[in-house]
Formats: sequence, C-alpha cells, structure tokens
Amino acid sequence: MVEDQALALRRLFLLKPDVIFLNHGSFGACPRPVFEAYQAWQEELENQPVEFLGRRFVGLMSKARQQLAAYVGCRRDDIVLAPNATTALNTVARSLPLEPGDEVLSTDQEYGAICRTWRFVCQVRGARYVEKPIPLPVTSVQDVVEAIWSGVTNRTRVLSLSHITSPTALILPIGILVKRARDRGIITVVDGAHAPGQLSLALQSLGADFYAGNCHKWMCAPKGSAFLYARPRAQQLLEPLVVSWGWHSDRPGASPFVDEQEWQGTRDVAAYLSVPSAISFLEQHHWQDVRQYCHELASLARRQITSLTGLAPLQPNSADWFAQMVSIPLPSCNERGLQRALYERLRIEVPIVRWRDTPLVRVSVQGYNTRADIEALT
Repeated sequence: MVEDQALALRRLFLLKPDVIFLNHGSFGACPRPVFEAYQAWQEELENQPVEFLGRRFVGLMSKARQQLAAYVGCRRDDIVLAPNATTALNTVARSLPLEPGDEVLSTDQEYGAICRTWRFVCQVRGARYVEKPIPLPVTSVQDVVEAIWSGVTNRTRVLSLSHITSPTALILPIGILVKRARDRGIITVVDGAHAPGQLSLALQSLGADFYAGNCHKWMCAPKGSAFLYARPRAQQLLEPLVVSWGWHSDRPGASPFVDEQEWQGTRDVAAYLSVPSAISFLEQHHWQDVRQYCHELASLARRQITSLTGLAPLQPNSADWFAQMVSIPLPSCNERGLQRALYERLRIEVPIVRWRDTPLVRVSVQGYNTRADIEALT
C-alpha cells in the first residue's frame, strides 16, 4: 500500500477532512459504504418491523454470525453479537460461579471498565481481583508469561487478559497463557476489544473459554457492533444479562447460548447486520496490505517520538508486540493540556494519558492515515 491509496481510503471515511485523526483505537471510524449499508438495514427495519423482527430476525442474525465466525475463525453457533466488548465481558463476569476466597487473575494493563467489572463482581461474591504487574519495557515473551503466571495460586479460578492492552497497546502472548490455564483448570477470559481487524484471529484454535471483541473499532463496522465467543464446553456457564424470550426457547434445533444472548427484546440490530459489509470492505481493499502499511507508520511515530524525547520505548520494534496502535512515553507534562493544545492548534486528535505516573501518547494508525499525519504529530 502507498500514500495515494491511503488518500483514496480517506475519502471513503466520514471523518472531518480538517482533522488529523490518530485516535482510531478509541471508538473506530466507519467508511461510507459500510455506513450506507447500516442505514439501509435501519430503513428496511422501519419499512416492515413485524416482518423484519418477527419473521426474518433469526435468519438474518444467523447469516451475519456465519460471516463473522468465518472471519474470526470459529463456528457460527459459538459466537453471538453484542453492542460492545464491555457488555460481552459483563455477561461472562456476572455468570461465572465465583465463591468467597476465589481469585480472578489479571494484569495492571487492563481496560478500566473491565477492571471495574471484575472488582464489582468480586465484591458481590466475596472473591478477590488480582492485578499482576507486567514489567516495562517488555523484552521477551517468556518474561511476560512468567510475570503474569507468577500470580497464579491454588485459589485462581479465572485468568482475564487483554489480547491488546488498552493503555500500552501491547500484544500479549495469550496463546501460551491460555494453554497453561487450560492445563490447570482455570477459566480463560480474553478482552479482544482491539484485536479484530488488527490481528488475524483463529478463536477455535486459540482455545480460550471466552473471547470478546469489537467490530466497530479496527474492523470499521458501525458503532454498536461487537461479539462474544464461547467455547462449546463453556457455554453452559453463561447466563443472559437480559432474560427474555430466548431463555428456555422452544425453537427447534436452537442453541441455548445463541437464543439467550440474541433474543433480548425489541432493539435495532442494524449495526450487527452491517458487520458482513465491513468484512467485505476490508477484503475489497486488501486489508492485509493496509495493516502492514499502518504498522510501518506506527513504527515511524514510535521512532521519531522516542528520538525527540530520549525515553526508552515500551516494547521492541516488532509486529509481535504492537500492530497499528502504539503507546509512547513522554516527559512529564500536563496530559490534558497537551492533548487539548494538539487538537485546538493543530487539529490533531490523539489521546495522551498518565499511566503508572508516566505520560503516554497512544497513536492509532488506520488505512486513511499518511506519513504527513505522523510528521505533523512529531
């Protein structure tokens, strides 16, 4: 992929043309063809809501799940659509049979909403949420694995990890950790909010008990589209967040997992049904090449900012550790003031946060970005 192709892609997105958008990771951005498919589904729903929701719903959702399942590497009835990864992970956390004294092991680099979810559940159940620090900068897969695994005790019931961490944008070696946990009888829950679209997934082969991912971020689907994967043997552990007609459904041949999670009352499912259009968009635009191009731009940002600051990066310069999103340490600063100044003066949208008392700029690069966008920031 070259700069001219990035400029052509930019014209397909609805983003304001005067904004240098380096924050795709927060909420994503939807290209016009996918957004038009989304609006078409909404109009079709309104044209005949009884037919759409009463007679076509099951078939339409099944077809959408089939195409999503093929994209992330699992069976159609082992995945359900959800409004966002946080909702999907709440379904898991609130369902698991934790008892007083049980432990949920995680890291100190998890997304804040999910940390709060686990703390809430543990408080209610009398369990304990354990955050194991990952030493930075990371240098080897084995060191990261052992740092996390050192938190396992005979009370560990759940291992909850991000595939790509939110604050530091690190790709964690979840495959190794999932296998270790399986061997110990520990339930594995993976927060893949940032992974679909950035990384190639094979969920069935990965073997995690539960995996939640967003479609609205790096897959470029509309807001309100995500998924929950559950390994067949783990599906019986789940309860619906919303009890409706799908609970104890009498639909012939129905999957209890699918029906309990999908049948949740009247709602707009247009974002879900647009996921196949997003997958088609990625395929039509050769997204493997786009991802490589974006990683190279992220590497450029990392290299130029660390050269300016003299601060060590958080990770080796390798696609094994970061993909299209990279967090880079900054000197001590007023994070909110700097982020506001970049937007108001230069029209650069990029998040700057304080994590572990260190300011970080998290640069998210999507196919519509160019080298000029990175140079404007650096």
